[in-house]
Amino acid sequence: MRIGPYLIEPNVVLAPMAGVTDKPFRVLCKRLGAGMAVSEMTISDPRFWTTRKSMTRMDHAGEPAPVSVQIAGTEPEQLANAARHNVEQGAQIVDINMGCPAKKVCSAWAGSALMRDEALVARIVSAVVAAVVALDRNVPVTLKIRTGWDREHRNALAIARIAEDAGIAALAVHGRTRDQLYTGVAEYDTIAAVKAAVRIPVLANGDIDSPERAKAVLAHTGADAVMIGRAAQGRPWIFREIAHYLATGRHLPEPPVAEVGAILLGHLHALHAFYGDQAGVRIARKHLGWYAKDRSENAAFRAVVNRAQTPTEQLRLTEAYFEALAAGEFPDLEDAA
Repeated sequence: MRIGPYLIEPNVVLAPMAGVTDKPFRVLCKRLGAGMAVSEMTISDPRFWTTRKSMTRMDHAGEPAPVSVQIAGTEPEQLANAARHNVEQGAQIVDINMGCPAKKVCSAWAGSALMRDEALVARIVSAVVAAVVALDRNVPVTLKIRTGWDREHRNALAIARIAEDAGIAALAVHGRTRDQLYTGVAEYDTIAAVKAAVRIPVLANGDIDSPERAKAVLAHTGADAVMIGRAAQGRPWIFREIAHYLATGRHLPEPPVAEVGAILLGHLHALHAFYGDQAGVRIARKHLGWYAKDRSENAAFRAVVNRAQTPTEQLRLTEAYFEALAAGEFPDLEDAA
């Protein structure tokens, strides 16, 4: 799949997730096989661009290409300015968020709430594309949407045509309406209809949590790529698993415990370095929980490791845990604490 000048290979992409797809996680997922990783959304209001959170989200130093940055907002000119600003900060692809179902986002008429106003959608995508084209840096603009606002208002097909006519270079579609949030099951018929109606690349998103599901969704929808969200939390190697299966029809073996431990420890080091000691330790806790979620001693591990207040302590407890697992022993978590 190609988006503007960028070949996305393999065609397995990390979805933007607020509070999850920060630079350390994007870099890790790319290293483990993602063809592209989209940033968590950055706010379009310039009053917040100098906050610590926004500056962290706009930090792309050393990030492998292509650097895809998602912007969120509701005012066309403000989003256009945000696109220009993020290109200046290193964005190589600009993605517009019209898929987030969060109440605080939709209540401000951003995210998936925008799908309720097709005229506004047209103004936004046209303004952002024009702003980026004027920079003359060959930066494509992409769009992420849902199938619609609710079951009675599935208008992804209309939005897709508006987006293509405005110059959007690729479209990601989550197979749920906004009112579903992340409940129920994703449906892919709407994604298939969108793919059949447009000439631009389409990425299928929603409930893709295994190599088999990825292959089935691609076959059902005709999409050009799959986009992985929650299934990558605690399993960033899912990208290489899916890519290998799509290429060969064969499964990669599950990563051994020692490799999982090494991946996690590397991730912790990156989080501590990126956010600093206090914030890094706090942010790492959710990742520790996701990595350990499939193990019987998960609850005990989280209870112990969440007590860690320093990077050194967090790393020591985690390393001891995985060393015991790799040796075939049941970790003595209380002793480790």
